[in-house]
Amino acid sequence: MLYHAYELTHAALAPMKALCEAQKVFTDAGLNPWIDTPAGRYTDAALRWFDGATRRYGRPDWGVEGAEPEVKLCTTFCNLTHFNTGSRKKLPKVLLVAPMSGHYPTLLRGTVATLVQDHDVYVTDWADARMVPAALGEFGLDDYIDTCIDFMRFLGPDLHVIAVCQPAVPVLAGIAHMAALDDPMQPKSMTLMGGPIDSRIDPTESNELVMRHDIAWLERNVISRVPMPHPGALRRVYPGFLQLSGFMYMNLDRHVEAQLKYFEHLIVGDGDSADQHRTFYDEYLAVMDLPAAFFLETVERVFQNHELPRGKMMHKGIKVDPALIKKTRLMTVEGGKDDICPPGQTIAAHELCSGLKPADKVHYIEPDVGHYGVFNGSRWRAHIAPRIRDFIRSV
Repeated sequence: MLYHAYELTHAALAPMKALCEAQKVFTDAGLNPWIDTPAGRYTDAALRWFDGATRRYGRPDWGVEGAEPEVKLCTTFCNLTHFNTGSRKKLPKVLLVAPMSGHYPTLLRGTVATLVQDHDVYVTDWADARMVPAALGEFGLDDYIDTCIDFMRFLGPDLHVIAVCQPAVPVLAGIAHMAALDDPMQPKSMTLMGGPIDSRIDPTESNELVMRHDIAWLERNVISRVPMPHPGALRRVYPGFLQLSGFMYMNLDRHVEAQLKYFEHLIVGDGDSADQHRTFYDEYLAVMDLPAAFFLETVERVFQNHELPRGKMMHKGIKVDPALIKKTRLMTVEGGKDDICPPGQTIAAHELCSGLKPADKVHYIEPDVGHYGVFNGSRWRAHIAPRIRDFIRSV
């Protein structure tokens, strides 16, 4: 019922949003005679703020300059997207595994824009579950692992895999599974960035939250069925708007302050600052629904039972044992101020990958970045990306 209430709320706001749109068109065309008065500026700012706060944000475009996204392989829940730069140089082949965590994979636009300068980049482009017909079946954590394995096999053994945040666990599990099978397509390297390999280490507020509630409680309180008329109607999902609410609650004071500053920028006509705010929130507020099975299994197996670090994870009847990995070098990256996957949770992969020589394992911590800064922003470009580039070249 929660999802239906959300949809009805948007429908009820439609007349007000139409008024906001008319006001913007009227003002931007220079036809508003009151825009230079205090009342006119406040009214215009209030309507623009309301429009931004209540808008439904669709999937953003990749928009990576100089790189054209091309779908190379399609599956029900994920496309393998290649960024074609037109370069004829032989560049290291990289599979960037994006998180299926509420935001669209385009959140990694800055990551891709940096990587394509020195690599031949492919990305896991996950589908919004509300757009996938329920008749096409469920998608769980094991399906995620299989998708990563299928893409690695498709791209061949000369591959370097980079997992951002949540997929660090399924990527490590997938490569361990390939090692157990002595798969000839094992990648040359894996880089795990800000991922919850062992969330028992320095647990965050979100880690402790999922430990306080069992799976039955989560099913009752956060899982909904997609309403009509979406293509995925009746599919069980963890709605993106609920996940977004959790993200924003964790840093509520910062988001409130940003909205107040945005309102002030609109009033005084500071277009550049307002545009910067909109650019960030157009991406941040664009969210997708997660398949219920994937969300619940990830919570249970990764954050509650800690199957991977405890040596209890199984995949297709075979134990997931990272100690069997001998052909895939490892790099881990952490942010010193990461409040989602704090330092220690990702480097835990080094102990698990005991079959690798010390020289085949690299760790880097960027002291002054939070979770988002691990894979985006100025420190990502200046400090983290060059180290990943050098690691890949050294393999």
